[in-house]
Amino acid sequence: MDNTTAQSVIDAQVEITGTIKSGGSIKIDGKLKGDLQCEGDATIGKSAVITGNLTVNSVAVAGAVTGNIVAKDRIQMQSSARVMGDIKAKRLHVEDGVTFVGKSEVNPSGGPVSSTPKPEAEESRSGMFSGKK
Repeated sequence: MDNTTAQSVIDAQVEITGTIKSGGSIKIDGKLKGDLQCEGDATIGKSAVITGNLTVNSVAVAGAVTGNIVAKDRIQMQSSARVMGDIKAKRLHVEDGVTFVGKSEVNPSGGPVSSTPKPEAEESRSGMFSGKK
């Protein structure tokens, strides 16, 4: 996250209904019922409650988001984050303790993902997570 540029702040006492469009970075600690379209980086504070979709460069989430998140670069979910929706980014960082219900697409190349047939051994385990630690 780039902290060298000016950042707009939505304080914890503020509640907004509607779409927020920002050409720079933004920090939200309040409530937003609507979408966030941010060309810069977004910080969603612990007290933030967002019901809407986020389209951002990068985002750090510590609060609650009910909606989809699309980041050009990175999504960081801190331990207090509660995300209910699908996410898509080049990079993903998830701390222990996060609540996340949705689908994720993480593609470091940023290009389209090719659909290759699964080997037979994988088809029988399609419901299991087989990630490495």
